[in-house]
Amino acid sequence: MHEYLIEGGFPIKGTITTCGNKNSALPCIAATLLTDEPITLKNIPAIEDTAVMFKILESLGADVQKESTHTWTVCCSNVKSAEIPADMSKKIRASILFAGPLVARLGKAVMMPPGGDVIGRRRLDTHFLALTELGARVDIDGKFSFSANKLVGEDIFLDEASVTATENALMAAVLAEGKTTITNAASEPHVQDLCNMLNAMGAKITGIGSNILYIEGVKKLHGCTFNIGPDYMEIGSFIGLAAATKGSIRIEKINPADMRPLRIAFSKLGIRWAINGNTLEVPQGQEMKVNTDLGGQIPKIDDSPWPGFPPDLTSIMTVVATQVEGNVLIFEKMFESRMFFVDKLINMGARITLCDPHRALVSGPSALHGDHLVSPDVRAGMAMVIAALAAQGESRISNVYQIERGYENLVERLQSLGAHIKRVEV
Repeated sequence: MHEYLIEGGFPIKGTITTCGNKNSALPCIAATLLTDEPITLKNIPAIEDTAVMFKILESLGADVQKESTHTWTVCCSNVKSAEIPADMSKKIRASILFAGPLVARLGKAVMMPPGGDVIGRRRLDTHFLALTELGARVDIDGKFSFSANKLVGEDIFLDEASVTATENALMAAVLAEGKTTITNAASEPHVQDLCNMLNAMGAKITGIGSNILYIEGVKKLHGCTFNIGPDYMEIGSFIGLAAATKGSIRIEKINPADMRPLRIAFSKLGIRWAINGNTLEVPQGQEMKVNTDLGGQIPKIDDSPWPGFPPDLTSIMTVVATQVEGNVLIFEKMFESRMFFVDKLINMGARITLCDPHRALVSGPSALHGDHLVSPDVRAGMAMVIAALAAQGESRISNVYQIERGYENLVERLQSLGAHIKRVEV
């Protein structure tokens, strides 16, 4: 067990390179099951979630080779097992992503219900409905058992634009017989990454980036080399860190197109940045003042499916808003427990009214002070790190395993920016 000890009140400053998108890496790792040929994945973030995914592949019989810190080669020619070990399935939410490719590859998949962040109800019904429409059978008796004699293309309308359900349906459909249409599909950059990887393997997917995907099934996929895209959640987190600590940052290897919905939300808090090629710079001297809506009305920062503002960054925005002059409503629509972490911010001196499980009214700026915090999930944990670095005095953050599931070498990278943070064993 480890904790973070943080001395706040010091502006961060410096340059970092963004890591690969965790939410792209996880389905792309699962997709290696769809071929007997080697797949090389580059720009894989060195975090706990990707390590668990590779361990699951090894448990199924795959040959997994770590070429370098961020490059892995996987060959699934000897995969015979379709059952994911219970302890690994329970560790991460992404274990459910093996359902689609295992059913497509072996005609079956067995796993315990997946684990992951505790941020409210995270229904799996959409996964089951999509795979059932393609011809799979699903049995639930303490564990999930998927089976199929043959997968056949179908016109699927998802009951919600679930990212992981879209990915599972895609991975099953590429080897299904005939054509599949997925309507109300998720279109986030990480879904686009998976589509592009599958096409590089020989799949026939069109409509990439839209909410209607068309898949023409093929009999076989081949190996490829694929580069995971940048993690715009991490980029948003570091933008928020720079603003909240009244510092500056230069972030390299970004995708400018991913920044458009983030720019709209941050601009409501008077925060700006400049993009030059694939480099983003957040300068010091931000206005840090809420830009009210027409007529002086309180603005709202709310999440929605891509290309809307991503739900994973609402925790970050809540902390940043505590350091901004004015009032803003944070509306997190997807998970009924994600906003409960604001109680910790209130204890640190933030002025926040939790209207209900989904909405928080933030009044700033507030002088935060150090406190003992416990990370409930990846993004709220990072939000607590930002709050601690913006606060006066010392903070201690426990359960940092949750944070490190999503952020690579976080302590070392923050230290390189001048943050007073250290990781200690307890």
